[in-house]
Amino acid sequence: MISMDMNSMAASIGVSVAVLRFLQCFVATIPVSFFWRIVPSRLGKHIYAAASGVFLSYLSFGFSSNLHFLVPMTIGYASMAMYRPKCGIISFFLGFAYLIGCHVFYMSGDAWKEGGIDSTGALMVLTLKVISCAVNYNDGMLKEEGLREAQKKNRLIEMPSLIEYFGYCLCCGSHFAGPVYEMKDYLQWTEGTGIWDSSEKRKQPSPYLATLRAIFQAGICMALYLYLVPQFPLTRFTEPVYQEWGFWKKFGYQYMAGQTARWKYYFIWSISEASIIISGLGFSGWTDDASPKPKWDRAKNVDILGVELAKSAVQIPLVWNIQVSTWLRHYVYERLVKSGKKAGFFQLLGTQTVSAVWHGLYPGYMMFFVQSALMIAGSRVIYRWQQAISPKLAILRSIMVFINFLYTVLVLNYSAVGFMVLSLHETLTAYGSVYYIGTIIPVGLILLSYVVPAKPSRPKPRKEE
Repeated sequence: MISMDMNSMAASIGVSVAVLRFLQCFVATIPVSFFWRIVPSRLGKHIYAAASGVFLSYLSFGFSSNLHFLVPMTIGYASMAMYRPKCGIISFFLGFAYLIGCHVFYMSGDAWKEGGIDSTGALMVLTLKVISCAVNYNDGMLKEEGLREAQKKNRLIEMPSLIEYFGYCLCCGSHFAGPVYEMKDYLQWTEGTGIWDSSEKRKQPSPYLATLRAIFQAGICMALYLYLVPQFPLTRFTEPVYQEWGFWKKFGYQYMAGQTARWKYYFIWSISEASIIISGLGFSGWTDDASPKPKWDRAKNVDILGVELAKSAVQIPLVWNIQVSTWLRHYVYERLVKSGKKAGFFQLLGTQTVSAVWHGLYPGYMMFFVQSALMIAGSRVIYRWQQAISPKLAILRSIMVFINFLYTVLVLNYSAVGFMVLSLHETLTAYGSVYYIGTIIPVGLILLSYVVPAKPSRPKPRKEE
């Protein structure tokens, strides 16, 4: 009877039974995270965080999922215990190697594209947590003077206990789909210290209104996704009818396909946001206004309007998959920059390559993230030209802002096709159907920047009288 109900429910929303079971467990992270608040002791909270993550993983993916999670967790903790000076590097390379192996073995990208589900999505989040914990423990050995602000804030002087480590890794609120957070924040949250110190004059904020807002946002996103996805299926890119369309209709379809896919991610991250907020971990401090209001930035993984109305491609990593972008910035991008040097295209490309490998070894992922690096570099060129225009020519500056916005929208949705269809043939077919315009324009802008370099417009200094 239950099986029949699951089948009918899954059919009614157009997903498989496995995906429906995952969604039920995923939504259940909200009440499960709420009950964390009433667990009485620190030890109890760590045990509850770990046990709830294990149990929901078992219900979602089966017993083998927890065995997979145990591998990178063991690698990370063993490296911290046995060889602290290199534990960050060891965890990074071995953790990614295991994740890649799982991606290849389960062909997770194909499973997701076809409506299936497996534990590799949760393993992706876990891998980043394990690496950041090990790197921060490594940073705890270094002198504070030469460290960046993020390193000073997140470094660990002492090694976490095993139960603290398990609670941090498997805490159900972020276990399935993020957001990624730091071990130091998790410990302070559990211990009621730092910004969670209830002994301070200001009481801890109520999370309930922010939670309801995130749940309402999730509902809107899911409704839009379910409405749009039948109208813009990914299979259309390889159908004969698509090849019969003209350039602008093909380009328009790519835009709408990318737009449709994003609503799925908006829904997932909104549920995660609600879960982290209601637990209290999402709290990130107070605004600086005259009447301070609580901020919940630690839970935020996407700014929907920020993505859809981004004025520049440079803004996209700041508003899309925010916590993973922050992780990439702190643990890849900044660490590729040599001391005394400025970051350039190499660091950007290296970071995007790590992001692509993290998602899986599919040609579509690789091409999307290379495209992303080109897109951001091209957007920077437009911005530099904009800044070179005299402030007196406000209309011309506004036109350049609009051009950058239009460039970002068009190239982003063109590039996103690779992320959605994954295979080399389908990606090249879709890109080629619009004459690779989303690749040619960024490359053209980068090359043109050497021919027409931009010098920022500065007001001339006044002569001394």
